Amino acid sequence: MNQANLAMKKWLARRLLPHQVLAGFAFAAVVQFTECAAAAVEAATAPVELVTAAAALTGAREKATLESTYGIRVAGLHLSAAGSMLDFRYRVLDAQKAAPLLDRKLKPYLLDPKWGAKLGVPDTPVLGQIRQTSRNGAVYTDRTYFIMFGNPGKAVQRGDTVTLLLGEAKVTDLKVQ
Repeated sequence: MNQANLAMKKWLARRLLPHQVLAGFAFAAVVQFTECAAAAVEAATAPVELVTAAAALTGAREKATLESTYGIRVAGLHLSAAGSMLDFRYRVLDAQKAAPLLDRKLKPYLLDPKWGAKLGVPDTPVLGQIRQTSRNGAVYTDRTYFIMFGNPGKAVQRGDTVTLLLGEAKVTDLKVQ
């Protein structure tokens, strides 16, 4: 870095007030959240092929167990936010069975066998956990829900397989798309 750039950064650091710095961080978070929300709307309105393609993500036995025991169907696991997040989608088939999975106290995470990493849900001070939970116990049938997982260092790449632990539910061999 040359002297002019360094001097400009020091000058800006002295001139910006703390609330201006916080406003900049808040703006960046809103932009990232808006991009994630736009992707969520796009995925929720995706054609039925997404759901049928998700059947290939899990084995037939796990698929049957998830649907019969937990009342959910995996819709997909995708890289998001330029690879720094993983977006997991699932569709609720039976609201009563799926209700425990949408509990706020539940701490879902992904296990990456390649790196031995445990990827959790980011918990931001403003937004809280970046995942959907039931509000007042209300879970809706035929609705797609999401969970965003952090991917620090972009360790998990497209094509990798991971394991999802969501309370008592365990989904192995989820392929990142």
